[in-house]
Amino acid sequence: MKDKIITLKPNGITQKQFTNLLLELNIMRKAWKPYGVDIHIQAPGIKKIIMWGNKSGAQLSDQDK
Repeated sequence: MKDKIITLKPNGITQKQFTNLLLELNIMRKAWKPYGVDIHIQAPGIKKIIMWGNKSGAQLSDQDK
């Protein structure tokens, strides 16, 4: 099957909105995986954003110590 590519170019987005957008897309990627859809997301700093966004409350409070 031929790869299908979607390009998003958000204009006027703040850094916080951009981070939230990437986290929402990551949630969607995880939700579609059981149906055989493998979504790859490319963005600057995505690994760091997803790693930070997937931390639980306990992990965040431990980091402050």
